[in-house]
Amino acid sequence: MTAKGRGDDRGLTVRVQKKGKLKASSRAWLERQLNDPYVRRAKADGYRSRAAYKLIEIDDRYELLKAGMRIVDLGAAPGGWTQVAVERCGDASGREIRVVGIDYLEMDPVPGATILQLDLLDDAAPTRLIQELGGAPDIVLSDMAAPTTGHRRTDHLRTMHLCEVAADFAVSVLKPGGHFLAKTFQGGTENELLANLKRHFTSVHHVKPPASREDSVELYLLAKSFKGRRQEAADEG
Repeated sequence: MTAKGRGDDRGLTVRVQKKGKLKASSRAWLERQLNDPYVRRAKADGYRSRAAYKLIEIDDRYELLKAGMRIVDLGAAPGGWTQVAVERCGDASGREIRVVGIDYLEMDPVPGATILQLDLLDDAAPTRLIQELGGAPDIVLSDMAAPTTGHRRTDHLRTMHLCEVAADFAVSVLKPGGHFLAKTFQGGTENELLANLKRHFTSVHHVKPPASREDSVELYLLAKSFKGRRQEAADEG
């Protein structure tokens, strides 16, 4: 497999030659990656994934991340969101850890953050996260998505389940006034999740940052200003 480029870097188009046994779908994905300006920016800026810019763009618009906040990053691998959280909230020297990430996948350390290689669905995970963070988080981030099967409906349901797990975790641990940001997919079946979040947060809406590909079904749910467990219990009572 070889790749050819046309033009200079500003208008570079890379085509993967049809050699070997590379599937058409794999070739298309590789070409998209090679031609994606966010992928090139991530390499230049030292981010581990293009997903870092999704969080950057959302935060630039909504001003969620502030210095000194405690942050939990669910589904942290490969670490792009964790890097942004440390840059905007944490202490890169590592003297005081205010960002804790968790993923069942192994990932390289992120200076200024604690990384737990643990499945969020493990019964011990929530307690471990809060212990490592040293207190209730100001923000719970989740870029989790289930491994794709190729069946759109199945993939949607599996990722929605992870979003619901993340939302339940956020409601159980956030500080009053805290925020929750999580990946979801377009495709329905989320009315119950939205209703649940609206009971617990002052505002809930969908966000699609520019770094999210136009042809992608992903969206982000942003729930702002957690009411607190006493208040939400009163609302439900």
